[in-house]
Amino acid sequence: MGLALRDTRHHTYGEYLTWPEDVRYELIDGVAYAMGPAPLRLHQRLVAEIFAQIHAALGEHPCEANIAPFDVRLPKAHEADNAIDTVVQPDIVVVCDAAKLDERGCRGAPDWVIEVLWPSSAGHDQVRKLGLYERHGVREYWLVHPTDRVVMAYRLEGGAYGRAHVQELTGRLASSACPQVEIDWEVVVRGLP
Repeated sequence: MGLALRDTRHHTYGEYLTWPEDVRYELIDGVAYAMGPAPLRLHQRLVAEIFAQIHAALGEHPCEANIAPFDVRLPKAHEADNAIDTVVQPDIVVVCDAAKLDERGCRGAPDWVIEVLWPSSAGHDQVRKLGLYERHGVREYWLVHPTDRVVMAYRLEGGAYGRAHVQELTGRLASSACPQVEIDWEVVVRGLP
């Protein structure tokens, strides 16, 4: 699954906030995974285009889109922020409940999360984070595969992600969490090698 561990200790968000900012980590159930070096330029271009389309489509809608680095804290119950042991930084996050947003990011499950996969974190995003988002109730989770040119859209139904909707990066795909948003994949992939 590719990402290096910081160490073998159990960590909390309180500790995470004290770590140097030059190395990014995600905490999943207290395990600190190093996010590695900055993503490739192509990854950033894809994230930026998808985010731009979401942001434009939301307009005056109460949902808010944010782009990494953006902390999503996923508490197990009602623990204080400093005691939370799961904090992730998805590429794109859409939150429709303003009460979940604060200066540090989001506390609680976002409505929609998108990850653009790249080799060093693909396993982490496709396995660990898929189960994590399902468990915490993220309504929709998209995995964009630029190399394979497909998107896998997982939608929460009855508390579980069913089979992913898989589509080539052509045409359009609407979000079920934010139906007013429809991604135009032709625009997203324009200029890909």
